[in-house]
Amino acid sequence: MEMPKELKDKAKGRQAYKYQDRTIYEWEQTIDEVHIYIQPPKFLIPKYKEEFRKQLQPGEKLPELEIKFKTNHLDVGIKGNPPFLNEDLGGQIKSSESYWMIEDDELHIQLQKMYKAETWSCAVKGHAALDPLTQNEVQKSILLERFQEENPGFDFSGAEVNGMVPDPRNFMGGVRYT
Repeated sequence: MEMPKELKDKAKGRQAYKYQDRTIYEWEQTIDEVHIYIQPPKFLIPKYKEEFRKQLQPGEKLPELEIKFKTNHLDVGIKGNPPFLNEDLGGQIKSSESYWMIEDDELHIQLQKMYKAETWSCAVKGHAALDPLTQNEVQKSILLERFQEENPGFDFSGAEVNGMVPDPRNFMGGVRYT
């Protein structure tokens, strides 16, 4: 049975985490990384900083982002204030290889997965986990990405995986590289 196109499309790309009908962040993952996207306040976006700087009183500074990475935890906030996000992650990361940037008017946090090809069911523990169909599609994408990396002479771009997708990290002897 073919999965409906709207379900396939939902499983590709960013997954939104919403609270009271407001998008808090969006996230997606690859074989190596988890990407979190947050819409920051305008005063943190470089192209608007000068506009906000003009409104400051003498001696005042523009607020700055403060982002801290730990193996299984993420803090995101404004320096001197409690973090906006102060949460355990959906998996473990290499904190020294994770970073953030302001890109296309949004905060882009790139988390380096500790375990290659591990499929996270959520970006942040306690937040909405992927539904089973979406989880299956994400696993399929990561599995095909793994096959492409392990077999660079082959083209897996049009490959299909049918039925329940196995765990990409452990399938066929598991990931043999890091």
